[in-house]
Amino acid sequence: MMGGRLWKIGDRVFDLSRQGLIMGVLNVTPDSFSDGGKFFAAEKAVEHGLRMATEGAQIIDVGGESTRPGAESVTAGEELRRVIPVIERLRAKIDIVISVDTSKALVARAAIQAGASIVNDVTGGRGDQGMMPLVAETNSAFIVMHMLGTPRTMQIEPRYADVVSEIADFFRQQYARAIESGIDSMAIAFDPGIGFGKTLEHNLELLAQLDRLRAHDRPLVVGVSRKSFLAKLIDSPEISDRRAPAVALTSLLRARGADVLRVHDVKENANALRLTEAILQKTK
Repeated sequence: MMGGRLWKIGDRVFDLSRQGLIMGVLNVTPDSFSDGGKFFAAEKAVEHGLRMATEGAQIIDVGGESTRPGAESVTAGEELRRVIPVIERLRAKIDIVISVDTSKALVARAAIQAGASIVNDVTGGRGDQGMMPLVAETNSAFIVMHMLGTPRTMQIEPRYADVVSEIADFFRQQYARAIESGIDSMAIAFDPGIGFGKTLEHNLELLAQLDRLRAHDRPLVVGVSRKSFLAKLIDSPEISDRRAPAVALTSLLRARGADVLRVHDVKENANALRLTEAILQKTK
């Protein structure tokens, strides 16, 4: 399979060549595209996070700002109000890796103080000049995601000359910036940002050529769960119909080199990942 790919998250080191990780999505937003505010109340959010952990998630990714296409940004104060109580309560109840999905250094700092050890930044460190120095200072792990434009504008005619090579170049540039900022190279991971300023064709090209996106042998995080390109492919508007294709992609993408799968439906994806890895172990 994959040779000795390690990811340093705080004081833990995960060997992703042996076992991929399931990252459960916990949206604490009133307008998320996929669960539409269902977990907006902190108590419900904590319950859902605990459930995802029992179902097989190794990471809980807590986000307080919707990044669905067309979404407006929220203030740092509002984002803090949404995510910090949830992170604090999760940390008090369970010893699991917590990630904060934010592009604001102020929010990331408070989240890390509350118990998060990964910063998952949809702008890849471009949205806030203070983000990379903060990640370095706090010895946190850092997911550099690629997004074209902003959530409000990203799906208005996204264009690339070569989507795969442009995103691979972006990863290399941000890796160099991260290292210059003092971030531990072992703590960095990359996410091609499926659906973030990409057409259906762009998404398919990226998923087909994951190997070309690998930068400095760092882990690849991939999130396809509940995204609208699945609806286009299966010709169904129902969110529930996107579940089975996403689970199928968890298996395929793990076999193609994805290390961390960011999902909403943890149980099904965790089961698919374990089955896939049992087979991959036999093909070495």
